[in-house]
Amino acid sequence: MQVHILSENNSILNRFLSQLRDVTIQGDSMRFRKNIHRIGEIMAYEISKSLPYEPHTVTTPLGTKETTRLQHGIVVTSVLRAGLALHEGFTSFFDDAENGFISAYRHHPNNDDYFDIVMEYKAAPSLKNKTVIIADPMLATGLSLQAACLKLLENETPAAVHVAVAIAAPEGVEFLQKNLPDNFHLWIADVDSHLNEKKYIVPGLGDAGDLAYGVKL
Repeated sequence: MQVHILSENNSILNRFLSQLRDVTIQGDSMRFRKNIHRIGEIMAYEISKSLPYEPHTVTTPLGTKETTRLQHGIVVTSVLRAGLALHEGFTSFFDDAENGFISAYRHHPNNDDYFDIVMEYKAAPSLKNKTVIIADPMLATGLSLQAACLKLLENETPAAVHVAVAIAAPEGVEFLQKNLPDNFHLWIADVDSHLNEKKYIVPGLGDAGDLAYGVKL
């Protein structure tokens, strides 16, 4: 798996990441969603520079212009529900993309720190010969993202797969590198220090789904 860490180069991305983390700003859920959306737009642009293109001719009022267009169709998929704002950022740039959705969440059967991954929903078009982008704001252990990738790609042959996350823990990055194919790309806005005993990212930002859409039961 090829790993790309965008925060290694200074850009406006770091301002949006800082606001996501700031406890004095997090209370504004609309602003939180907007910043996730902006990060999705930036990541879409960065990913677009790595994709294959083909020649394309555009007819203008005064003639023609030789340019390029994406060689493969795009399918933007997100992990519900936290991935929705990131998804919207990607589709702002890949505005003719098809869309897919999948649920994956931690289930604590014993009401303790142990959890397994539950998946209850999948809706996606054919991924054959398409560029697939799988968006989820947080990469902690990597278990839910691995499960989502494997479920989405069952019996599918995409042209390429790009996994995009806003904030990652080193443990999750290492897990995906070991458990997803070598030709996948992992795009990360920023990498944090570690996971705590409850497998939450430190310093992180909290629960992205709750901050964006409200506390769930």
